[in-house]
Amino acid sequence: MSAGLRVWWRGARPRTLGLGLVPVVVGVAAAGHVIAWRLIAALVVGAGLQIGVNLANDYFDGVRGVDTHERMGPQRLVASGAASARSVLAASLVCLGLAAVSGLALALATTPASILIAGALALGAAFLYSGGPKPYAGLGLGELMVFVFFGLMATCGSAYVMVETVPASAWWCGVVMGFLAVAVLVANNLRDIPTDEAGGKRTLAVRLGDRRTRLLYRACVVAAFVTIIIGVSVFIVDESVGITQWALIGLAAWPLAIRPMQVVGTANGRDLIPVLTGTAATHAACGLLLALGLFLSHLHFVVNAVPVSP
Repeated sequence: MSAGLRVWWRGARPRTLGLGLVPVVVGVAAAGHVIAWRLIAALVVGAGLQIGVNLANDYFDGVRGVDTHERMGPQRLVASGAASARSVLAASLVCLGLAAVSGLALALATTPASILIAGALALGAAFLYSGGPKPYAGLGLGELMVFVFFGLMATCGSAYVMVETVPASAWWCGVVMGFLAVAVLVANNLRDIPTDEAGGKRTLAVRLGDRRTRLLYRACVVAAFVTIIIGVSVFIVDESVGITQWALIGLAAWPLAIRPMQVVGTANGRDLIPVLTGTAATHAACGLLLALGLFLSHLHFVVNAVPVSP
């Protein structure tokens, strides 16, 4: 990979790209039905939104002086001078544009009004996270919006474009994905408390303070896995939901969460980076295992529905 491509690959933040892609896979698994081109389009939407919001955040925090050389995490494109502010903004708009075009195709293939409204809200949320006169990340609302858009909407929306309804299992899995996506953001914002506070960016982590942010992180991770147990316990009695004990396979991702949960208790600065990457890995593994569990659950019902010859 050339030096130029490496710069942009770093700017896309590949370690957290799963936040946009994995909920799509989970949502499709919850739907129990796959239309190939719609799956590809939904993945483009997820990736476009995730990379687009990352680049937009890079641009706005760079030009506003929030990201500086004192930042503890990986250097951003604008702040480090690796790419011009204009090119980063243009790249963000291209990614969001690709997401919009793919979303439009899905809207035209299903129910245009509902998909277009959801898509417009998602695009607005992506751009206004750090942009606009009142970036909501600086109002302490980033975690809530991540839960909604990278948890519930990404998972349920992906299920909807497959079967034009949202199964109960998609809502449940959306909550799981939402909690883990929030945990990734909390880990990131915990590390950035000193520089965000100095730059006037009042994230939820800045507002809560160091100790309570660490507690919030652990609460989000635990809540995700508890939600898996509760969901299976509640829905397993209703076969129409399409869930069996196989969905508990998502709990197999818990070992990946142990180390980040330990490190977050005392680590500071750059030592918190493994918490961020470890949480992203937990999110991806949990989501993919959940998807596998849902697939096996659907397969179970299909097999059991086949009449047995006397």
